[in-house]
Amino acid sequence: MRRMFTYKTTIKLHDTDAAGILFFANQFRIIHDAYELLLEKFGWSFPKMLRQTNYFLPIVHAQSDYLVPLFVGDKITVSVRVGHIGKTSFSFEYILKRGKTMVGSAKTVHVTIDQKTRRKTPLPDTLRRALNKC
Repeated sequence: MRRMFTYKTTIKLHDTDAAGILFFANQFRIIHDAYELLLEKFGWSFPKMLRQTNYFLPIVHAQSDYLVPLFVGDKITVSVRVGHIGKTSFSFEYILKRGKTMVGSAKTVHVTIDQKTRRKTPLPDTLRRALNKC
């Protein structure tokens, strides 16, 4: 089993709907925040990737499960693990917990594309090595 990266955050008022419960789309925003921090840990900030590489890593599939409502002020931990690593794509799996209670899960699939042609391209070796380490 691959190691996990963890990200901690607090549910804010702007994360919720009129009932004060996490708005479903904001679970994707929260996991994306965790994803961005994980990329920074790899040495790839988005500004660096956008300016210094010839590829992008768009999300081509995303899924999410909501197991327990989250409310303003809830402190959560998002654990991120690298899932499948393919020739041109990879996935991340996310577990969201409030304390010891699993409150949600998600998965994102990313494809490497050339910045100019927008066509799939093999994962760069440096990215593949970083993903394999995690």
